[in-house]
Amino acid sequence: MKISLATILVWIAVALLGSAALGGIALNRGESINALWFITAALCVYAIAYRFYATWIATKVLLIDPTRATPAERLDNGRDYIPTNRWIVFGHHFAAIAGPGPLVGPTLAAQFGYLPGTLWILFGAVLGGCVQDMVTLFYSTRRNGRSLGQMARDELGAIGGIAALTTTLFIMIILIAVLGLVVVNAMKHSPWATSTVAATIPIAMLVGLYMRTIRPGRVLEGSLLGVILLLLAVAGGGWIEHQQNLREFFDYPGLPLAWVVIAYGFAAAILPVWLLLAPRDYLSTYMKLGTVILLMLAIVWMQPSVKMPAFTQFVDGTGPIFGGKLFPFVFITIACGAISGFHALIASGTTPKLLSNERDIRMIGFGGMALESFVAIMAIIAATVLDPGVFFAINSPAGVVGKEAADAVAKISSWGFPVTVVQMNLLAQQMGEATLFARTGGAPSLAVGMASIFGSAFGQGMLAMWYHFAIMFEAIFILTTLDAGTRVGRFMLQDMLGNIWKPLGRTSWYPSVLLSSGIIVAAWGYFLYIGVIDPNGGVNILWPLFGISNQILAAIALCVATGILIKSDKLKYAWITALPLAWLIIITSSAAWEKITSADVRIGFLAAANDLATKLASGLLSPEKAAIAPQLIFNQRLDAVLTLFFICMLWLIVFDMLRVCVRYLTGKPVPPLSEVSHHLAGMEKGWVRD
Repeated sequence: MKISLATILVWIAVALLGSAALGGIALNRGESINALWFITAALCVYAIAYRFYATWIATKVLLIDPTRATPAERLDNGRDYIPTNRWIVFGHHFAAIAGPGPLVGPTLAAQFGYLPGTLWILFGAVLGGCVQDMVTLFYSTRRNGRSLGQMARDELGAIGGIAALTTTLFIMIILIAVLGLVVVNAMKHSPWATSTVAATIPIAMLVGLYMRTIRPGRVLEGSLLGVILLLLAVAGGGWIEHQQNLREFFDYPGLPLAWVVIAYGFAAAILPVWLLLAPRDYLSTYMKLGTVILLMLAIVWMQPSVKMPAFTQFVDGTGPIFGGKLFPFVFITIACGAISGFHALIASGTTPKLLSNERDIRMIGFGGMALESFVAIMAIIAATVLDPGVFFAINSPAGVVGKEAADAVAKISSWGFPVTVVQMNLLAQQMGEATLFARTGGAPSLAVGMASIFGSAFGQGMLAMWYHFAIMFEAIFILTTLDAGTRVGRFMLQDMLGNIWKPLGRTSWYPSVLLSSGIIVAAWGYFLYIGVIDPNGGVNILWPLFGISNQILAAIALCVATGILIKSDKLKYAWITALPLAWLIIITSSAAWEKITSADVRIGFLAAANDLATKLASGLLSPEKAAIAPQLIFNQRLDAVLTLFFICMLWLIVFDMLRVCVRYLTGKPVPPLSEVSHHLAGMEKGWVRD
């Protein structure tokens, strides 16, 4: 195909603009930098990567075939396999993959400065995350939508396959439990967030019925209906927040909300995907994208300055928010914004069963991940436009900076980031909060940053509304990942049970659906329950594992993809997955080694457990701390055991993949490719691709 001179000049201009923006971000020192450069650099990098790299992979490496029937068309059963409009699939896929990672991870990683996280988000995404998502989606589509673990078993054999199946299922359960815990904590005693999130469920079911039975094929009408109702739900949540008689109906502590989340996860796993999961995630995407686009426009309009330096002194591992040096912990802390194994579970779980044509794989797989990476760029901007002193005051635990406000500001100011008690009290008042000190976890500081940007653009008098809107926005981000993850977990378990008794592996057999859904929800629900009743907040049980296990999942997905490429006689192209795989092996192994063996109590799981055990035995703890110490000690040791298990399983899978590849290249027998035979696509239904 001949390319016009004008097109060539346009792409040269995009490349030059992107290079200039990246250079400005990377080389700037000592002065604040305009946030507009971050947006410019990101958009240029994504555009070039999507237009050239993704197209090359799709046409030269994967050989995407638009004439080939997808599993959704061949196995259409009206429940799990359903040919669906590509924009709805894109919305569902993006909503499912875009969880807390691209929001919270970049915010926490800002303790190292703005530059390390920004570079990892951009280049980690286009060279790793986007490739993983697209390649996994393609190979799962060619294998009837098989799960990642089952594809590993089919392609690598029993040893690596069983290890992959077991590891991915265990990690999946932990990830969903963490997501559930974050959702519960976000909605706890927040009638605005709870009522709005609850309203998205009946709205989604109404839209699903509207587009399937009431007005089939009217995707635009259904979308407009859903968006209007969603905006009304947001406004209604704000109204309920200020109605004393109504707010008590949505004002709950953690445990009742946990049971509601567990029940919702079970319903999302067993109901037809068109009735709840797909339309809910599709509509949630409007809120997610609408908020991100609005944030981008506000940044373009106001052009705020990034006040955090490119690098802080905390790159040496002494950071107040979390312990650990720049390498490897910036790559673990920022997961979903750059590369995330959870995406591979969605790309091999629900999305392939909805895909109506292979030509949409590039847009949904590569494009969806690029969009999530852009969300992470927005998050790092929102975090770093805050005064560094304010950022650290919000995110630093009281145990590090002191329980009293005066002690905290003195400690933070001594680091070279001045902040005052008056400044923090005024900010809390503007945000409608009692205090913003020690609001750890990343979500509150991100919400403050977003509210500050929105307030500058649309009026300072609405800061409290913008702050609570951002908190609710983050909660919806997470909940849509939880419901899709539960369904993927059900598919994974069914694949495993099918190896024992074939009917249990049939995703359309309702007894298997109920059994597998119940087991998955009970598993993550148990960890969620323990987390909610944990006197220390529950996060210490699971959260330290989130980043490491998520990246291990990505490494497993890239292992499977590399093995399939080599077995498909595409050794010369295997580098596209092998290079990011090698990098993930390095960073996950390094992080796991430090978390297990480090003598620093702020880094090592066992060091923290032993230190606390020594203090408990010596009677150095207060009665309150001593009461929960045994549970905290158990949590730290459990983290160490699980980390060791996950990293051992990763290396087992890597070596098994290498064994299979060497055998194939030397002409020895290996498990055959499990790709299904070619079937010509039929006439596409009008409502599918209107």
